[in-house]
Amino acid sequence: MEPRNFNRAFENHCRRAGVPRIRVHDTRHTCASLLAALDVHPRVAMRILRHSQISMTTDVYTQIPSPETRKALDRLNQSLDRSSES
Repeated sequence: MEPRNFNRAFENHCRRAGVPRIRVHDTRHTCASLLAALDVHPRVAMRILRHSQISMTTDVYTQIPSPETRKALDRLNQSLDRSSES
């Protein structure tokens, strides 16, 4: 698939889903951070993200959340779960 067509399709999906427009590349950082928040082993995250070195996954892509951040993410998740029930 042509990269411009992929980006265009991704933007269309974001628009239809009502989410802010972000770069496709940013989804990789989000995925890495979510995997870390879920306590997925860094080596597993490395394989999912298809990095050749674990340092790329842990140093560049992953932001390890603090306990306060984790608490906030749990609250956000609960809020989203309640919203989807409506």
